[in-house]
Amino acid sequence: MVRARRSDLLVCTTLDCETKEEMVASMEKAKEEGADLVELHLDSMSFSHISEVEQLLSQRTLPAIVSFRLNSSRKLSRGGECRRSRCLQVLKLAVQLDVEFVEIDLEVALDLGITDFLNERSNSKIIVSSYLNGGRPSKEKLGNLIACQQSTGADVIKLVVDVVYITDVAPLFHMLTHCQVPLIVRAVGDRGLISQLLGPKFGAFLVCGSLGGTSTPGLPPIVSIKQVYKLEHINANTKVFGVISNPVGHSKGPLLHNPAFRHTGYNGIYVPMLVDDIKEFFRVYSGTDFAGFSVGIPHKEAAVECCDEVHPLAKSIGAVNTIIRRPTDGKLVGFNTDCEASITAIEDALIERQVANGEALHTSPIAGKVFVLVGAGGAGRALAFGAKNRGARVVIFNRNFERAMALAQAVSGEALPYECLDTFCAENGMILANASAVGMQPNCDQSPVSKEALGSYQLVFDAVYTPRNTRLLREAAEVGAVVVSGVEMFVRQALGQFKLFTGGLAPEDFMRHTVLQQF
Repeated sequence: MVRARRSDLLVCTTLDCETKEEMVASMEKAKEEGADLVELHLDSMSFSHISEVEQLLSQRTLPAIVSFRLNSSRKLSRGGECRRSRCLQVLKLAVQLDVEFVEIDLEVALDLGITDFLNERSNSKIIVSSYLNGGRPSKEKLGNLIACQQSTGADVIKLVVDVVYITDVAPLFHMLTHCQVPLIVRAVGDRGLISQLLGPKFGAFLVCGSLGGTSTPGLPPIVSIKQVYKLEHINANTKVFGVISNPVGHSKGPLLHNPAFRHTGYNGIYVPMLVDDIKEFFRVYSGTDFAGFSVGIPHKEAAVECCDEVHPLAKSIGAVNTIIRRPTDGKLVGFNTDCEASITAIEDALIERQVANGEALHTSPIAGKVFVLVGAGGAGRALAFGAKNRGARVVIFNRNFERAMALAQAVSGEALPYECLDTFCAENGMILANASAVGMQPNCDQSPVSKEALGSYQLVFDAVYTPRNTRLLREAAEVGAVVVSGVEMFVRQALGQFKLFTGGLAPEDFMRHTVLQQF
């Protein structure tokens, strides 16, 4: 499944700058980061004379799309007619100067036509664009809009759509696949990110990214496009994998799985998927090309009900962190790689300490110990069942006490009120495992347990891996406890997932090295 590199994919970034100097500087930055062309939003730029625009276009160091939106938030004091006149003046100048692409709003194209632009151009390609705000456009509505754009005689058409849910992006993929002329699509908002990352699979010739130091919802950084995803390798046969979570921005999965796919020659891409309704997500993205998924907060328990089949371990835990679409029949099969990943990480750290102390090893070092668990969600359930299976006494603390009690009953453990966590001390040498989101970026100053209470624990494990060294782990190390980072669990569960994704072995040394570089 080795994929060929495509040389025709263009990576673009949009420049919204108020001065010519800022435009030139941003263009240089875009070039340094690897952009192939820039979209110059000239409606954002202040200029007193058209000669300033001419200087900018003559000095451009990258191919460009020139646009001037009439309904931009930036207003000209002399009113709408002057703005329209200024728009036409800028666009005609761009054609005269042979700018690579000149973008015209559909309303302008329908009102004035684009015949003059087509007749006057030498090499410029004319883009007719439409921006849809609000609503959830259907395939039929988008198809009618594209037909209207095509009727203008445009060389390229462009759709920019505000999306509410990640499932709203699916019609855009359909348009990319079936459009008869080159099409640029962009889904605006955090849930629209996959419109750029997966666009090349469905035929996109251009993707948009953001400049370093800027954050635009729905746009991946140019550096990520070039270094992490390497979208020039994506084609129609690429299998889609991703992490389904909410929030999802903290996930490091793309930094690990994408290089591993390339290292093994597997034609796959792994992307973040901000999902609100997991059942609706699987209903919409039901094609076999959407081949596998990591499942994160808060969907691990709900994911069980989305699967056609569930591995016995995952079923007993009641949480799924990996879903594979079986190639032979398209059924969704759920697994849990969190359980063994977390428990073996804890065991190996304890074994290393015991070996160093010359202690004999006969059973799991967790057996017989008090295992204090913070959190009763999907990751907490995996830890609770793993600890129970190793013979530990499990004590659960969770902000929602009813959830703690339900999990305690399932593992023959004990649930105590969250407020008692700091004062609980059944014995010295206990194990503490944080499976809550306390301490995760951006709340890095938080910890589920006070430093004073950590002295009762032999080992402290934190499932949080962003940041790598959480406050909980730092303070536990300071009081002499063995500490295990969530990064170790992340690597181990990712190895298990990669094997399921590809149906083969995972490159363990390569993946561990990648994590050490990236985290």
